[in-house]
Amino acid sequence: MCQDCVKEEYPDRGTLCLDSGAYLANLQGCTGCGHKDTLKSISRSPVNPEDTSQEVIEFDHVCSNCNHVIATHDHHFWVEEDYQYYEMSCMLCGNAEDTRSCYPDDPRMDAVLF
Repeated sequence: MCQDCVKEEYPDRGTLCLDSGAYLANLQGCTGCGHKDTLKSISRSPVNPEDTSQEVIEFDHVCSNCNHVIATHDHHFWVEEDYQYYEMSCMLCGNAEDTRSCYPDDPRMDAVLF
């Protein structure tokens, strides 16, 4: 991973958890060749954690011009009780966490209304 290629390391992305793509607004430019336009994702593979109830996807953001590795992207997904959990960690794309109900109407939102 290259700290010089990004404007801000691990920016806070709130609840925006991506399992593909790249946050190009945070790309300073490739220190290898100066290219700023596009990145490609390589080595995209599911990682098999010992806990099989969790899906982990890992890939590298790479300069499409010179193949310099910009950052490694990790995405985690799991279901626990009635909720789906998402986590993302990447020097380029940032850190984020999100939780969504498996039901059409989130029971937590009903409790907030009263």
